Parts: sequence; structure tokens; C-alpha cells
Amino acid sequence: MPDKDKAPDPPGRTPAQEAREARLAAALRENLRRRKAQARARADAPADPPAPEDKPGS
Repeated sequence: MPDKDKAPDPPGRTPAQEAREARLAAALRENLRRRKAQARARADAPADPPAPEDKPGS
């Protein structure tokens, strides 16, 4: 038995909603590409030992 108190679902997405979802999807793809490039750069970079610190009085 259907509930009469519930509002019916909208018949579909509006063009504004579709445009927003497309923008968000594009932003997520670009963010993923950038993060992958950063990870590759970090993996390819040689591991430099930390520079020795000057201790006063030693």
C-alpha cells in the first residue's frame, strides 16, 4: 500500500542539476590526474638524507 504522506519523486534531473554533476565529475577527474602526477613525482624523486642540523655549543 503506497504512503500518501510521501512526496512523489521528481520526474528527472533538471538541466541545472545535470550541468552541476558534469562539472563535479570533470573536477574529480582533474583532481585525480593531479594527485597521480604528484605521487609519481614523489616516487621518482631520489630520497635525499636530511641535512645535518647545526647544534650550538657542540
